[in-house]
Amino acid sequence: MLTLNAKIAQAETVSAQLVLPYELRENSRLRTALASGEEVAIFMDRGTVLRNNDLLQSDDGRVVQIIAEEEPTYRITCDSTLQLLRCAFHLGNRHTQTQVGDGFLRIVQDSVLKEMLAGLGATVVEENAQFEPESGAYGGGHHHHGENEHSHSHGPLAPIPARQKIHRGMDVNE
Repeated sequence: MLTLNAKIAQAETVSAQLVLPYELRENSRLRTALASGEEVAIFMDRGTVLRNNDLLQSDDGRVVQIIAEEEPTYRITCDSTLQLLRCAFHLGNRHTQTQVGDGFLRIVQDSVLKEMLAGLGATVVEENAQFEPESGAYGGGHHHHGENEHSHSHGPLAPIPARQKIHRGMDVNE
């Protein structure tokens, strides 16, 4: 079994790609398989979130590229910046993991949240897309590959709370 236990910044060659939805990229310990069928174990520091295009290296030197799987999401747009900010506020108030894009928000599909957002005047469109939510103020920096050259983490912006409920769309009874 291939064991991946180090995140690296670059590699001359990539031996395989591993396509995972966000829910699995949140796991610091994971057992899965490459498209070739080869079993893979991922052992990362607790709290590590794998992002699209991250490179993981095994003890034998092989490198595997992480690819964010397209998954059912909602793309949220509004007629004004104020409306979009209001939607972002209400999603944040519910601790909903949210991807922030240029003029849009993206969340995992959730019919209750869709109804709330429509009530706020948003246009909510179902789409299959790579989901890359913000890491948040407590999770340190977050870099979308290719967006800019500023790629290091500044660490937590505030003390990390002992318990924090994160809404993940698939949570049922809150």
